[in-house]
Amino acid sequence: QVQLVESGGDLVESGGSLGLSCSASGGRINLRTMAWYRQAPGKEREMVISITDGNSVEYLPSVAGRFIIVRDNAKNTAYLQMNNLRLEDTAVYYCNFRPPEPSAWGQGTQVTISA
Repeated sequence: QVQLVESGGDLVESGGSLGLSCSASGGRINLRTMAWYRQAPGKEREMVISITDGNSVEYLPSVAGRFIIVRDNAKNTAYLQMNNLRLEDTAVYYCNFRPPEPSAWGQGTQVTISA
């Protein structure tokens, strides 16, 4: 059973940058689409950006040109680089597969953007 652990969340000023990591254990991420999701206060969790094993990327329009997803199969890790952060990016960020594997949800990592 795969376990995913997110890290890197922080408090960042609007316009700043932040990098998140997602480390997998108990299974390999090879051949699977990885994705970052987020859940803002009072809102449902949404898929933000995903990357296939062939490095094809899909993303929300609101993060186009700002968020970059990278995967390192050898390290069994996925990364999210977030640039030009906005107040509305404030959320708990999770990684999972796409479609998500219910048992793989981790605790997430809090990203808070300040004005």
